[in-house]
Order: sequence, then C-alpha cells, then structure tokens
Amino acid sequence: MEARLNAYGNAVASKFARYINSAGKVVSDSTLPPATQELVKIRASQINGCGFCTDMHTKDAAHAGETAQRLHLVAAWREAKVFTDAERAALELTEQGTRIADAAGGVTDEAWADAAKYHDEDQLAALVSLIALINAYNRMNVIIQQPAGDYQPGQFG
Repeated sequence: MEARLNAYGNAVASKFARYINSAGKVVSDSTLPPATQELVKIRASQINGCGFCTDMHTKDAAHAGETAQRLHLVAAWREAKVFTDAERAALELTEQGTRIADAAGGVTDEAWADAAKYHDEDQLAALVSLIALINAYNRMNVIIQQPAGDYQPGQFG
C-alpha cells in the first residue's frame, strides 16, 4: 500500500505538520497525564479508522510502559475495569468530541462535567486541544491513506 501523497516529502504538508507538531508539544508538556494522552489518541484513532495513528500510539504507549491488557481494552473501555474514573471521563469526552457530526448536540454537559470532576482547567484545555489535534492527524492520514504497521517508537523525535 502506498500513500496517495508523501506528507513527509511535500513542502506544504511537512510545513503544516511542523506547525501542528508544535501545538502537540504544548499538550505533551501539560499536566494532563501521559497515559491519558495516549489513551485519548488511541481511542480517537480507532473511531476514525486511522491505522497509522493507532499503530503509532499503541506502540508509543507500550514503549512507555502501558500494559497490553489496557491497550487491548481501549476500544471497549466502558466494560473494562482497568481504567481510572479520570481516564474514563477523558475517553468519553474523546468519543463525543470525535463524533461531533453524529450527535445533534455535540458534547453533552454531562460528559463535560464528568471530565471537569477529574481534570483542572489547564488539563481540560490540554484534553480539548489533544482531541482536536489527534482528529486533525487522523483525518490527514485517512485522506492520504497513510500505511500503518512500520512505525517504531520515537521515530519522530
């Protein structure tokens, strides 16, 4: 499988990627727990059918010490007992924020209030930013059909 566009070799695409990577650094440097950040990226990527990002973030999470059990259960997090209440609130916000077009009212007040119980304002800002960011990455990769499976942890820095 070949990507429709070489996002790393194209000047416009690579310049755009540098800018959104800078936005990603703001989130990764925030107080939102790194494990929560990876779970959010994995879940949004699963929903969006982004194989490249799902591959990348499951490998990065495993490399950082995430357990195989938790990684295997992200797609079924509601039925899994391995996630904290704070992680579950972040995953719910991720799902609703990713599926905005599917829900007439967007993100519910209940999902927001639940996330706010476990995350301070800076963490909420990072969480919202991360959901928007991973959705942008997913859309780029799905549109260009970026192949998955070859990613190595730390490959991009």
